[in-house]
Amino acid sequence: MAGVTQDQDTIAEEMGMHTIPLRGRDIKTMFRVETEGGYGYPFAKDVDFNKRAEIDCEGKGCTFVNKRIRELMDEGHGTIVLKNPGAQHSLVVGILNRLNIIIDGSLGYFGCGLLDGPNVRISGRVGWSFGENMMAGTAIVEKNAGSTFGAALRGGDLVCRRSAGSRTGIDQKGGTIIVGGDTGAFSGFMMQRGRMVICGNAGKNLGDSMYDGTIYVGGEIQDLGVDAVQGDLTDADRAWLTRKLKMYELLPKKGVEHFTKIVAGKQLWNYDNLEPTEKKIIL
Repeated sequence: MAGVTQDQDTIAEEMGMHTIPLRGRDIKTMFRVETEGGYGYPFAKDVDFNKRAEIDCEGKGCTFVNKRIRELMDEGHGTIVLKNPGAQHSLVVGILNRLNIIIDGSLGYFGCGLLDGPNVRISGRVGWSFGENMMAGTAIVEKNAGSTFGAALRGGDLVCRRSAGSRTGIDQKGGTIIVGGDTGAFSGFMMQRGRMVICGNAGKNLGDSMYDGTIYVGGEIQDLGVDAVQGDLTDADRAWLTRKLKMYELLPKKGVEHFTKIVAGKQLWNYDNLEPTEKKIIL
């Protein structure tokens, strides 16, 4: 058994998953598995995914739409369709519940932020900071995404089938971000945990100042940021990439052998303890 545990730890290490804690202020415990009987919030709604409702967003503000989503959840609706979203900002935010949400159109800035559990599908495009601070669930964008796609992502799968703007996954703390096309400059900036998959090309300063985590790129990398280095693509990486990309129908015909793996060089882990002259050498 000890040998099995060691092998699992080795595989996790190779894929960029580490057990070193990120120090900071404790987050208040919202629930305990042993007392609540599961990972759901105690205030979560009991919804039926087969019970479907629609909201016509035309001429209605984000406050009305977000409130209406919660009212439908109270009524037990587990599948909610938004019609005519009109690229409004701040739609579908703060949903801490299992829920199917289908958005028939495009969203503006800050769409689907602070989610914990819903499965969301958007048929159009999304603006800046889509999926910011998402904690669990899935969100799939069929077209392009703006800058800071998945900022501070903490969990779940965030997928853009086409291309995303700059700073994709900035300050990513967990979960998985998948971009089917290209991504812009400073993607993975200050990344702390999680994995990012870019099937196309990556812009300048990829992974700049990343602390941990793993970035996979299927195309060309314009250049790497400070302390981002190329790692070895292992069998565990290949297996994970194949499974995850198949799940979202983004697996290239030629497979995943051509992907480049980027990890943290860890030269900045003790940055504050360095002398000024040493900092200059690193930078």
